[in-house]
Amino acid sequence: MFKFQLSKFKSQINSNLKFPNKLLNYLKFGFCHLFVIWILSFVVLLNGCGSKCATGTSPSKAKKIVVWHWMTDRDEAFQELAKQYEARTGIEVALELYAPSDAYSQKVRASAQALALPDIFGLLGEKRDFAAFIKAGHVASLTEEMNADFGAWKNMLFEKALAVNEFKENNEYGVTAGIYGAPIDVMNIQMLYNKALFKKAGLDPEKPPVDWESFVDACTKLNAAGIQGLVSGWGEVWMIDCLASNFAFNVMGPEKVFATLRGEVPYSDSQWIKVFSLFKEMADKKMLASGIVTMVNKSAEQSFANERAAFAFNGSWCVNVYHGMNPGLDYGVMLPPKINPSNPVYIWGGAGSSFLVNDRSSVKSEAIEFLKWLTSPEQQAFLAEKTRNLPSNKKALAKISALLADFSKGMENVTHPNVWPVNELPKVIERFDKGIQSIIIGEKTPEELGAELTKLKADEMAKKK
Repeated sequence: MFKFQLSKFKSQINSNLKFPNKLLNYLKFGFCHLFVIWILSFVVLLNGCGSKCATGTSPSKAKKIVVWHWMTDRDEAFQELAKQYEARTGIEVALELYAPSDAYSQKVRASAQALALPDIFGLLGEKRDFAAFIKAGHVASLTEEMNADFGAWKNMLFEKALAVNEFKENNEYGVTAGIYGAPIDVMNIQMLYNKALFKKAGLDPEKPPVDWESFVDACTKLNAAGIQGLVSGWGEVWMIDCLASNFAFNVMGPEKVFATLRGEVPYSDSQWIKVFSLFKEMADKKMLASGIVTMVNKSAEQSFANERAAFAFNGSWCVNVYHGMNPGLDYGVMLPPKINPSNPVYIWGGAGSSFLVNDRSSVKSEAIEFLKWLTSPEQQAFLAEKTRNLPSNKKALAKISALLADFSKGMENVTHPNVWPVNELPKVIERFDKGIQSIIIGEKTPEELGAELTKLKADEMAKKK
């Protein structure tokens, strides 16, 4: 075709303009060069477009997953895992840290309102907040993926950790039953004891107290040796709430606690007075560190790490915290002391941190695959080693430290308000926790708090009706 056009052009020139032959040769040479350049340009264009040019779409870009989190102690390990994942799959994982946790929560809530959440994020809040995010379309269900291959993903993870991310049939929040988050670690809150201080007070460092009587006896001997007993961040009232519910579950059993939350049993009941009286006894017998009711948990952690108190009430995350504060600290893990020998001791626990997938994400399936990889045994063992947190994958437990292993044994005893069938009203919780603070400092008696809570509960339930 090109030769025909050139021949025709040449004949037109010869007949009409009578160009010299030399000039015609130059023109012929120029057209050939233009043709070669055009062919090469076409080939380059085809190679650059790839298969997507055939459909009229723009050139493809490598996929990217954006993750928001608040965990400063885990960011370095997360970044290293992100590099491994990109090398393995070609998918970039951009982990963005926003701290402290209050600032992170504000960012997540504002972004949810603007429909600008990332592909993966964590949610800090109560179960009702979680439910609201799901119902607003911000959180994808992971149920199908968890149950695939006969539950391969789900069965690797701690059941109690999954429960925090699960909504059962006919739940009080009206959320479709299913699993909506993947736990990346687990936690529980127990008591720690300093072995060196035990020796100093003449106590056996390998035999921590298991019941209330031996706990009181140990604190008495510690006091005699000039050593403070229990330290905890009870200026953060949720920690008081945690220990008080531990005591209540042991004293009266879970069903009676839930009956109280439903308004069927009053807080003036003798067993609730017994729970409140335990805090009075600890205060009266000087079993508590000075200033405990105004102390934030970070200060309490420093006190225990610096060996200024023999007992601490704290979560499994403390293994990493204490290592940073005092790597040589010699301590052990124990359950809170048992009051009623007929009932087991329950502790708060479950998922430590969880990641959720944005249901509106353009890379939702890729985000889910990344979470599967992140919660698999190898990556979980890596996180446990680097961050000293309990892994959410049961198959990674073989590689954790002895202290974390002791904490992991407590997973059999865990409960948490997020998995309870009913929860207390917010105003009652606030008065409950602050009331215990008042008992500790001698401003209120257990009986006065019981009566006060009973009246407030009735008033709040009447408002609800």
